[in-house]
Amino acid sequence: MADTGIFATTAEVQRKAGANASATSNVEAYINDFMTQAEATINVMTRYNWSDAYSGLNVDVKGILKEAASNLAAIYVIQFDFSNFNSRSEAEDMVTILRDGFNRNIQLLQQIAQQDFTNGA
Repeated sequence: MADTGIFATTAEVQRKAGANASATSNVEAYINDFMTQAEATINVMTRYNWSDAYSGLNVDVKGILKEAASNLAAIYVIQFDFSNFNSRSEAEDMVTILRDGFNRNIQLLQQIAQQDFTNGA
């Protein structure tokens, strides 16, 4: 099976999910599903279809999309099963850090989408 996500790879998500992530959810099949969900969420939250425009984006915007999508997909991997982590609070801390990064990137992408819309008017 190959990566089917547009914004980030399985390996990028696995690094963020950490060494204690569930062996069930931290595999390509699950991560491909999580990436599809993450990409759709990003597109809807920013009111712009980054997936369709991806090939024409500059490297900086692609980097923001990569971080946002891999953060959200890693959250899905972690929340699937907390039992392998040293403590529940370890997993919750990881989710909080990833969520904060995701939210920051959504704000940036919303600004970029708004700027692109305004410049195109």
